Amino acid sequence: MKILSEVYLATSNRNKVREINEILQNIDINGSITVKYIFDEIKEDNFEVEEYGETYVENSVIKAWAYSKLIKKPVFSDDSGLSIISLEGFPGVNSARFMENYSYEQKMKELLSMLENEKDRTAYFACAATYFDPQKNFLVTCQEEVYGKIAFEIRGKNGFGYDPIFIPDGYDYTFGELSKDVKNKISHRAKAIKKLLLFLKSATILENNE
Repeated sequence: MKILSEVYLATSNRNKVREINEILQNIDINGSITVKYIFDEIKEDNFEVEEYGETYVENSVIKAWAYSKLIKKPVFSDDSGLSIISLEGFPGVNSARFMENYSYEQKMKELLSMLENEKDRTAYFACAATYFDPQKNFLVTCQEEVYGKIAFEIRGKNGFGYDPIFIPDGYDYTFGELSKDVKNKISHRAKAIKKLLLFLKSATILENNE
């Protein structure tokens, strides 16, 4: 039996596809897996999934189910966000939809403005990762977090999203300043993907019997 070499990622975000492929290079599963951009398969650029879940896990499962229904193949999906403790967890599961029509630079500036008088800048990134095989009706999901604090200014050009304002515990640099090699070993997404893949490997789910 051989390890599946390709799985589609249930997202319209090419940055996620790139980052997860970089993360996969650091995970030993006795084989190699590449995640592929799902819109290369479904050819529907306007296809959107309503993320109505109240948790990262719920939204990750919603996306996995919706996209796998279209292509009738196994998919990976993830849902992630930034939670700021002094803002009662905001923006949380609404991280992508917060100021939806604005750039991430504008979103980050707004969050920094909201924290201007706050002493507690504790925050965490969370990621729920899901694998769903519609043929076997098999689903598994997990969630991981990385804790840190919010910087006082936007710092760095690496990564994407809110990376330039998040400083992970144990570091003096934001995700936007850290190299991708470092970030892809410690990030919430890296931890969730690794946990998911190791479980699938142990359960022989990733083995292709064809």
